[in-house]
Amino acid sequence: MNTQDQRTREIRAQAKLGSDHSAMRARNERLVLTLIRRRGALPKSEIARLTGLSAQTVSVIMRELEADGLLVKCAPVRGKVGQPSVPMDLAADGALFFGLKVGRRRTEMVLIDFAGEVRARAAVRHDHPTPDATLRFAQDTITTMSATLTATERDRICGLGIGLPFQLWDWAEALRVPEDTMRPWRSRDIRSELAATLPWPVLMENDASAACNAELIFGDGTLPQNFLYAFVGFFIGGGLVLNGTMFAGAHGNAGALASMPVPDGRGGSRQLVEIASLHHLEERLRATGGDGRFLWESVEGWDIAPEIIDPWIAEAARGLAHVTASAVALCDLDALVVDGWLPTPLRDRLCVETAAELARINLSGIAPPEIIAGQAGPEAREFGAASLPLSARFLLELGSLPNDTPHPGEA
Repeated sequence: MNTQDQRTREIRAQAKLGSDHSAMRARNERLVLTLIRRRGALPKSEIARLTGLSAQTVSVIMRELEADGLLVKCAPVRGKVGQPSVPMDLAADGALFFGLKVGRRRTEMVLIDFAGEVRARAAVRHDHPTPDATLRFAQDTITTMSATLTATERDRICGLGIGLPFQLWDWAEALRVPEDTMRPWRSRDIRSELAATLPWPVLMENDASAACNAELIFGDGTLPQNFLYAFVGFFIGGGLVLNGTMFAGAHGNAGALASMPVPDGRGGSRQLVEIASLHHLEERLRATGGDGRFLWESVEGWDIAPEIIDPWIAEAARGLAHVTASAVALCDLDALVVDGWLPTPLRDRLCVETAAELARINLSGIAPPEIIAGQAGPEAREFGAASLPLSARFLLELGSLPNDTPHPGEA
């Protein structure tokens, strides 16, 4: 090997080493931010214990994240001996994210900060969404919300996430509109169209999957590592979480609860979407001469007669129980997490009745799962949309987080 070849290899090796170091530093920064988001404010010593990183490495990372405006010091905590520890927490102003949820009856935008608090929100109700109206709403709302920010805050906007029901063109009949009304969705890509007009990344996910992501990112960390997630909206949707990470599947359809077959009570089957969706509740209201438009205005003050709401809850609970039993038998899950565009008392009642229906199913051979109310609430889909650029830029998959056991060689 001549001297020039040897020098070339040395340069490439050094470049690769620098790249590896940069990648490792970026990963460690994400690890620290993910731990703090998951557990709350932590001192450097605890982060070092949890991650196995050296105290010096953690100190360097924390200083850099603080200098970048992503972490802030909390009040010192004094122990019985030694110097007080100084926990560090996420800096709310460190980054901002837009989240757009496109619904079949309602489209919403939120602007959240790095701590997950809402800075601004806007919504519009419609009989059906169209690409042009959605783009106008998104662009106008982003312009209006951005105008309320300081120049520094605008510089900290890190992206737009979109939560969108996939294959919207298939739902014309359910929306009671002509088929050609929804056809434009087949050929339009609003993610690309918005990305062409905005200076930050634009990411998109199925709206129910986005809601599941909100549960993982903004929840209090008490959920089990393996669960099925259900969000009751116009249609029901969901997500599958394995090992603390949302599992998409080969075609991105894992957790597609709407399509799950359940008994119809007559010896046949039907899909869960036919009974455990607000579309079905709206149809019940229409059938009795009522007006279901109030369902999409707010989740407050629903006044629905028992003869309408009771059968709906009973059917939805039976369907969810059957889906849960099947999912647990297949994936050995710990829980079903239920949320939705629902008043809290109604969602909690649905959880209770689903648990009662599940208790009537023979679960011999499997561990009975819990039925848990979601933490993200009715805004889970827009919060989940906003979490997409947050996760992509700053976080690790939750399933990759270290557990609470000390690093080998440490007490």
